[in-house]
Amino acid sequence: MASVDAGGRVEVSLRRLPFPYRSMLAICSDLDETPDRRVYSEIMRFLNTTENTCMGPGVGLEVGNTIYFDMPPDQFAYWNTDDAGRAMVRDLIRSGHIDCFHSYGDLATTREHARRALDELSRHDCPLEVWVDHSAAPSNFGADIMRGMGDVAGSHAYHADLACAFGVKYVWRGRVTSVIGQDVPRRLGGIWNWADPRASAKTVLKEHLKGLLAGLGSEKYAMNAANQVLRPATLRSGQTVWEFLRCNPHWGGVSRGETADGLSQVLRTDMLDRFAQREGFMVLYTHLGKVGRREEPFTAPTREALGRLARYERDGLILVTTTRRLLGYCRALRGLAWSASVREGTVIIDVQSAASAADLAGLTVYVPDSATTRLRLNGREVGALLRNGPDHTGLPSISLERKRLEFPRLAG
Repeated sequence: MASVDAGGRVEVSLRRLPFPYRSMLAICSDLDETPDRRVYSEIMRFLNTTENTCMGPGVGLEVGNTIYFDMPPDQFAYWNTDDAGRAMVRDLIRSGHIDCFHSYGDLATTREHARRALDELSRHDCPLEVWVDHSAAPSNFGADIMRGMGDVAGSHAYHADLACAFGVKYVWRGRVTSVIGQDVPRRLGGIWNWADPRASAKTVLKEHLKGLLAGLGSEKYAMNAANQVLRPATLRSGQTVWEFLRCNPHWGGVSRGETADGLSQVLRTDMLDRFAQREGFMVLYTHLGKVGRREEPFTAPTREALGRLARYERDGLILVTTTRRLLGYCRALRGLAWSASVREGTVIIDVQSAASAADLAGLTVYVPDSATTRLRLNGREVGALLRNGPDHTGLPSISLERKRLEFPRLAG
């Protein structure tokens, strides 16, 4: 709540989500089994634009994707595609729409494979800060679930020092939850589906057991029990990173519905309603490149589900963004310090943060009067404040401007 008392003291509070949204979602899609660059391109255009695609007009969300390098020839990867495909990948990295490594691929087994990929990205000014382990890839960082050797100094696949020096800050090591919404109290409500009671009961029981095992000291399930989207972590080779948790709220468990065809079973109205009400964050675990037909990567139910999600965003309920942007924002929230004062009748908010302006974009603070409040970030006045009317709480607020990523025009 924001107010000025009779003594002239001012109270402000942080609105955890950018105005006017109630929750924030990143669709974090592993590109496993994506057959070629055309399918990859059409998926990205459908998700991020309203242009006409092979599936009809796109839904105009903001969705990132992953990339790997060394894979068998039947799967899209950086070294497998042609020059046009590699140029597309670089354009999407620079625009922020490819924002994650998905390991270096199944066939990247040595440090030199890693070095070749990182050198290529550096040469083309293509930064990536998010690492997502892939299946049983040797370059994985996960020790207990993904069983990689990428952070074991002296191993053939060791590259953690190279990756972190390149700029990797966020790492996924295989941890997935069925709980709807993270960075909020852990609740198992919403997982159950009366249409499939056996699978639902199994999933609820598994999540309950993860919490019990974490309470007994299991490091494997500590993130599940805490239900935090991010935590500080140290790789086996000593590099410090932020580990993140992904979510698949399918009633049948984290390995059900995590494909293009299965997405309609995940982005259900009841799930989206509950997620919006929980006012949390979610990095959705899925594989949108696992398609039934190349000619139509997303079936009608999947297109309908994505259109539904787009309506929730337009209605100010769920902000959809890339994995990197969600993680950066969550990390920025953790390092904030602020104070408020009144000078000559004007409320002045001082925010101190080591986060980048991009990661702070959308930061919103409840204030007594959004029309007159001023904000200083690290001592400098912010001129382009957004001044918001009351939201669902009835409180006005001010926000730092947040712009959508600009999707590049992709060659055919």
